[in-house]
Amino acid sequence: MTPLITANQLEEIINSGENVLLCDCRFDLVDPNIGKKSYLEGHIPGAIYVDLDVDLSGEVNGKNGRHPLPTSEAWAQTKSRLGMDSNTLVVAYDAQGSVYASRLWWMLKATGHAKVQVLDGGLDAWNGPIGTLPRQAEPTIAAVPAMPYVGLVLVKDVVENLQAKKSVVLDARANDRFHGQNETLDPVGGHIPDALNYCFRQNLSGRSFKTPEQLFKDFHDLLGSTKASEIIHQCGSGVTACHNLLAMELAGLKGSRLYAGSWSEWCADPSRPVEI
Repeated sequence: MTPLITANQLEEIINSGENVLLCDCRFDLVDPNIGKKSYLEGHIPGAIYVDLDVDLSGEVNGKNGRHPLPTSEAWAQTKSRLGMDSNTLVVAYDAQGSVYASRLWWMLKATGHAKVQVLDGGLDAWNGPIGTLPRQAEPTIAAVPAMPYVGLVLVKDVVENLQAKKSVVLDARANDRFHGQNETLDPVGGHIPDALNYCFRQNLSGRSFKTPEQLFKDFHDLLGSTKASEIIHQCGSGVTACHNLLAMELAGLKGSRLYAGSWSEWCADPSRPVEI
């Protein structure tokens, strides 16, 4: 199943009566309440709201980043609560270039849910009706089994890679933050030593993803012959990195991994090296 679905394709699926769960993932890192507020003001009819802080993140302890992944068990319970059984097609969207929708896409794919897609272009691409009636999630009948995150990299692995240099760390943040400038979200500016910078916005043409051919060229120009399996994606808190993971998959470059703790976890320990 391709990671993306167009608005026309989605409308056809909805009209066909197929079992599809629409997930509105709109969010704002500066004002976390804006996403839910925007959902209540208008959304694709039948969509539920999926909150980055509440549904797609675990408990923050000050050392594990701003949006740590929930445990496999907690994520399984959330999937069950939201009605995401293995037979349900999940379509995620937002209005921020598919950043937050990509986080949901990766978390589902990484835990064995094959039927998940992101609405290319997000809410802006939707030409159908807009609803204001919020939909309550309908829990699954049977409990969703807990599955480990496939392709997850832990901070200890990134530390070891500083010496082993078996993988390339790809940072999805904006170039200024990568270089320690204009840092407003984390207490320390800079990046993981030897990391490369590829801002997630480079994946987009407007609010939609570039073609697979263009994405392949862009990544190849940066990474050369480096295999996808040798790429570790990170960002500020493990969100926009998922956008690069999705873009690489679109480009046919499958098998790259996610350091979910990302910069906000890395910089929480002053013993870890920082490069400006």
